[in-house]
Amino acid sequence: MPSKTRISKRSSFRIALPATSANLGPAFDAAALAMNFYIKIEARASADFALAATGRDREICGKLEGHLILNTYREVLETANRTIQPLSLKIANDIPIGKGCGSSAAARLAGIALAVHFGRLPWTDAQIVGEASRREHHPDNASACWMGGLTVARLTDGTSGEAEAQVVCIRPKGKWPLLLAVPEHSLATEEARRVLPTHYSRNDAVTNIQNSMLLLAAFTEGRPDLLSSALDDRIHQPYRAPLCPLLECLQHLKGSNGILGAALSGAGPSVLIFLDPRQSSIKAHEFVASHLAKNRLQAELIPTSITLRGARKNR
Repeated sequence: MPSKTRISKRSSFRIALPATSANLGPAFDAAALAMNFYIKIEARASADFALAATGRDREICGKLEGHLILNTYREVLETANRTIQPLSLKIANDIPIGKGCGSSAAARLAGIALAVHFGRLPWTDAQIVGEASRREHHPDNASACWMGGLTVARLTDGTSGEAEAQVVCIRPKGKWPLLLAVPEHSLATEEARRVLPTHYSRNDAVTNIQNSMLLLAAFTEGRPDLLSSALDDRIHQPYRAPLCPLLECLQHLKGSNGILGAALSGAGPSVLIFLDPRQSSIKAHEFVASHLAKNRLQAELIPTSITLRGARKNR
């Protein structure tokens, strides 16, 4: 392992990384959007590694041992054969951990961004997103978190053999108010992936391709009326629904009281609800809360929206 060094002139760094919601129904492992709440990190070069955390899940964020941000930071610098500068981090976190809101992608990107800054790595956005995507095993959350807005991405090999991400960042037309339903208990992504089948019918594959294209058209053309059918998925949601009881309950609200549709946020268990911008978001919020109570389900409801400000613009 490279030895420690003296504190350099690049002794501090700040970054804010947005929460993300991936898959968006049919766009499995291909599309995601950034939401306007964040994990914010202030890093300073230090004699030893240290952490101070506030906000959500501060017990996890403030635990030095096995910390995802710092582990990623060290691993990237070790691979690049750069000196590992110990850091003191202040973390203010608003992203629920382990609930399908892109917390792991944000943490890995934070570690990579710290390594790029303190290790003076000449990395491009494609390399940064590619490295995070390789570690995540898919590029959707990482691309939306870094770039902001709505992103479509695929992972590919770079010219030097390292992972790179091909990303298209889309600025959705019009307003897209969202309501995120977050249950109390988390769900490991590995568990959510284990329930997926290894083969799909041609009909299911074609339907998902059609709906994914329709979904993109809805955002680019400002057509929220298309979401009621475009959010339909046959690849992952039917198999994950037993692990995510909020999903089926909230999908029944489609088309009523300003609810355009609902989809799992990432692998779940949180559910992302798309609201009609022409109707009252407050009334929709109250309607969802009442419906959950009637069905004896509990969830924190977080009003949010798509943010165009990704981590790249917050450095």
